Amino acid sequence: MTKKLLKSASRCIAAFVLAGAAAPVWSAESVKIAGFTWPGYGFWHIAAEKGLAPDLDIHYQTIEDPYESFNLVAAGQLDVVSSTAEFTPVGVERGLPVKLVAFGNLSNGTDKVVAGPGIENAADLAGKEVAVLEGGLAQIYVAMWLEQNGAAYDSVVYRNIIADDAFAAMIGGGVAASEFWEPYGTNTLKALEGASILTQSDEPFWLKNAVVADGHYMSNALINDRRDVALKTMQAMYDAIAWWKQNPTEGNEIIAKGMGMSIADVELVLGKDGTSLDGGLYVYDFIEAAQFCGAAPGNPPFEQTNGQMSDHWNLVSEWWVKFGLIQEVKAPETGVECSLHKELYDSGYRG
Repeated sequence: MTKKLLKSASRCIAAFVLAGAAAPVWSAESVKIAGFTWPGYGFWHIAAEKGLAPDLDIHYQTIEDPYESFNLVAAGQLDVVSSTAEFTPVGVERGLPVKLVAFGNLSNGTDKVVAGPGIENAADLAGKEVAVLEGGLAQIYVAMWLEQNGAAYDSVVYRNIIADDAFAAMIGGGVAASEFWEPYGTNTLKALEGASILTQSDEPFWLKNAVVADGHYMSNALINDRRDVALKTMQAMYDAIAWWKQNPTEGNEIIAKGMGMSIADVELVLGKDGTSLDGGLYVYDFIEAAQFCGAAPGNPPFEQTNGQMSDHWNLVSEWWVKFGLIQEVKAPETGVECSLHKELYDSGYRG
């Protein structure tokens, strides 16, 4: 070939490559995640912002109604939902294609039952209205506290009012007490003279039994049909938690921005030093969550036991039977999927 032809060919090849026609097209796997406005779910924002999962295109959207999120999973429009950890028995009863794959974090003081003036004990609440998220952990939390303190779980009138609306109802005297998460509980105590805390989630009983906690759910389609993506998604979350532990200040800033919250409110929940012990929420790392699932040796924190995920399933299921949300307590494996933790642990991953 002549120099002239070689030169011409080189130009053609260069133009072809520059135009992108000869280069392979690579695209990351899309993962669609939803949860409500809560710092405990903010690690998804860290995973995305810090590029901790280059093979994934993580889309997190805020949906305040968890039932809407689970319905979107059923419609094939969401892959992952971060929400409170009591939903799965209800989801199984309704035939939703979703599994609880991880305990995400444990309320360590961020949840509390606040009473208005003149209410000092469970007996004082008899016949009065209490604000909770009906069908949520808040309702179980209040019901268990009532029984612990000698009152029937149905001795109060439960009203489905949460967050800002519950704060307003307490201030206005519309309800006698309310279950709050932060910052609403602290704000109520500051604003309502004579208000007091009846119980708080950092008490040993609640911690040991893991009553008030968040979980992460995946669609059956993600778990079964896109197994590699499910594993990468779970690892991305735990990598983000590990990164936050080392960089809590920047991590809290990312979470605050992603969640549209103030830094102060994020720090109130997650703390400032990355230990998960100086805020109101204890964040499980990979090993602790795997232990709670029974997928790694050893016991999780707060005197919890290995494999306690099944006990938690039975606990909330029994309460949903009492409240009439489900007909019977089914086997944990109908709604819990711990094999992702086991597969990651067996691969050598430790978070």
